Order: sequence, then C-alpha cells, then structure tokens
Amino acid sequence: MPVDLNGYWKMISNDNFEEYMKALDVNIAIRKIANLLKTDKDISVDGDHMVIKTLSTFKNYNMDFHVGKEFEEDLSGVDDRKCMTTISWEGDKLVCVQKGEKEGRGWTHWVEGDTLHLELRVCGVVCKQAFQKT
Repeated sequence: MPVDLNGYWKMISNDNFEEYMKALDVNIAIRKIANLLKTDKDISVDGDHMVIKTLSTFKNYNMDFHVGKEFEEDLSGVDDRKCMTTISWEGDKLVCVQKGEKEGRGWTHWVEGDTLHLELRVCGVVCKQAFQKT
C-alpha cells in the first residue's frame, strides 16, 4: 500500500458537488440537503481489504472491498444504481472505476501532507473534496 489512509477524516472543502449530483440525476430535494452536509470519512485498511465509511447527519455509506477485485456496488441511497466497481492503487493514488449506466464514473483518493483529497467524476463533471485527519 503506497500511503496510509487509515483514520478519521473531517471534510474541509467540497467544490462542485451540486453539479456532480445533477450529473448523477439525484433529485433536487436530496441535492439541496446533501449540499449542506459536511461528511466525514472513516477509513480502515488491513492489507488489501479496505472499509471506507462516509458519515453524515443525513445518511451514511459504507464501502467494504478488496483492492484490485471487481465487485457489484449497490449505490442505494446515493443515486439508487448498481455498478461494477474496481478499486486499485495507481502509484500513491487509490483509484475507483465504476462501470454502469453513467459514463466516466469513479473517484480518486490521495494524501498530500495531512490532507486527504477526493476527486469524484461522472459524465465529465468533477467534484473535488478535501478532508483533514483528526
């Protein structure tokens, strides 16, 4: 594993999230609520097994996966789709590719200093989030 992502991370910025959710066809009511939230990430790594918990006062989402192994991801509560997901290391970046109804869907996590970055992508739209380790 190139970098240590273990820990609890609090959101410090969230740029272009509204447009990202629009590209996913998230309904306006959910978009308005979600855009107000500051999510936290709780990440645990054990070898190639990872759990990434996205936590908020509105809704939580857990990803439990093995790096490099494709799995069916159920995005109920996010945009209510299922997709085939593969997450792998590319250098010091953890890269997710989600194959399904939406083109170019996925995300990338990486650390610079004490900041965890997350770039969310779908249909050419990019949302950039940053988190500080607590």
